[in-house]
Amino acid sequence: MRKLALLILPLVLLSVLVIKPSAVDEIAVKSGELDISNLGDYQREFDYYDYGVCSTSSTKTYMDYRMITSPSSRQYWYIREHMTVDRSTGFLYDEDGFIGVALGSYYGNVGDRFYFTLSNGNVLPLVKIEEKADSDTLNGCAHGSDGSVIEFVIHTDYARNSFTLSGNGLISSGNYNNSPTFRGTIVKVEKATNEPNPNYVEYYDKESVEPLPIIDPNDIFQYASGY
Repeated sequence: MRKLALLILPLVLLSVLVIKPSAVDEIAVKSGELDISNLGDYQREFDYYDYGVCSTSSTKTYMDYRMITSPSSRQYWYIREHMTVDRSTGFLYDEDGFIGVALGSYYGNVGDRFYFTLSNGNVLPLVKIEEKADSDTLNGCAHGSDGSVIEFVIHTDYARNSFTLSGNGLISSGNYNNSPTFRGTIVKVEKATNEPNPNYVEYYDKESVEPLPIIDPNDIFQYASGY
């Protein structure tokens, strides 16, 4: 009986590992929800104020969100409650299209959202979903080893389908600055508020807007006269 128990124990442990739900580590994946082609004429949907640039670094690294594994961390749950994976790019984005990144403590807390303007004119709507450790950054800003301020938090399996891979398998050679869309230094950083931008203009697809009814002059008395 003792030998049988010893044989069963490893099988029980193995079954626990096998049936552990992968949903704990994965988040929703959708197609065509994130448009990065309009960053050149991006409109700020939310009001904002100047936050200040702590470094103009052009280096933009990345990490896989599945490396954030501690359920006791705020970022772990923020990602699972607010972020979706874009199948076409591998980026994580929230309900308003802000792209998930890791930033140093200079840029507030997990969940804070910003508009980063690059020297190429593109505006990046970014949401902080991971904290760079102060021990790894200079003054809570740029990463000490590579100088990056922006570190995209992505799903690498999908990102490999959209961005050039280097000889060692890194996406954009490990630096999204090698992609024309994200090329450039940081020239401005603005913090987005939760209030709508009073200057925001939403454009509609003409085909998707229901046309106004055509009023026949012969039926004019069917409508209120205003008196």
